[in-house]
Amino acid sequence: MLKLPNDGPATGRLLSEVLAGDGPAAIIRAIAEAQPPLAARLAAGRLHGDPTEIVGVNDSGDRQKALDVGAHHHMVAVLARAGVRKVLSEEVEAVIDLNPDGAFDVAMDPIDGSGSIGIGAPLGMLFSVLPAAPQGFLRTGRAVVAAGYASFGHSMDFGWSLGDGTHVAGFDAQAGAFRMVRENVTLKPEASTLAYNASNERHWAPGLQAWVREIRAGKDGQRGRDFNMRWLAAAVGELHRILLQGGAFLYPADARPGYERGRLRLIYECAPIAFLIEQAGGGASDGEGAILDRQPAGHHDMSPLIFGAADEVRTILAHIAASDSH
Repeated sequence: MLKLPNDGPATGRLLSEVLAGDGPAAIIRAIAEAQPPLAARLAAGRLHGDPTEIVGVNDSGDRQKALDVGAHHHMVAVLARAGVRKVLSEEVEAVIDLNPDGAFDVAMDPIDGSGSIGIGAPLGMLFSVLPAAPQGFLRTGRAVVAAGYASFGHSMDFGWSLGDGTHVAGFDAQAGAFRMVRENVTLKPEASTLAYNASNERHWAPGLQAWVREIRAGKDGQRGRDFNMRWLAAAVGELHRILLQGGAFLYPADARPGYERGRLRLIYECAPIAFLIEQAGGGASDGEGAILDRQPAGHHDMSPLIFGAADEVRTILAHIAASDSH
């Protein structure tokens, strides 16, 4: 193993010790322990077969790759053993019934950013935990009691919240377990780095286009400072980077057919991200109100998503509101 000059023994409490309780903590622990096999298969690439092979189409019309479907089945089995009552997954249309007496339901995107499978770009998974209830998953994000994500990059990282702040662990390969890296992450209110797909700008509402012009003007414009841009094309990768380094992300609604109501899934992508970001002191909105206040009309509802540094989110929303008022 390569040693750096400042390398020493691995530090940080084991995640299994931090999440030693029952209920949502036990579910999060089970999900974390299920990530190494996913990361290992992703890292193997095409050595054992093609993880990018198209094997189906999901409810939203996205083509499903072999790794999408494999990760789905892997996680459903894990959640069944963890006592989860019902699962909502991006990869199947219907809700999956597991344990009738289970106290909690889980909504998940088993592989987020799967368009980048096979090219070494960051990928991951997103999930949220809700108390079992007759409404199932058709509740606002305020019903969520825990949420988390896994990030597969040059390191394997796992972030979560039980409503007591947002925390991040890293995988210690020698111990075969996650260790704590950051506890009680707090986002700076200002953003210096922004993440959005610049190729879509021309389809945005006038207010958002005005915001982009201000950003690009940098220190020579009315904002009086320069901004950087990052675009990973995986919301989970942006979430992980923003939690660790700050910044803001936006995938707004736009004028293209099929994008008028946004493109990210409300229940299993936007809501977990919003829960984690709010717990870290940031903001998360659909462009009109808080993501966690939005009522889903269907299990695979789409939504615009803006999240990250609270001040920048407010600035973006002000530009959208100014556009809507004209």
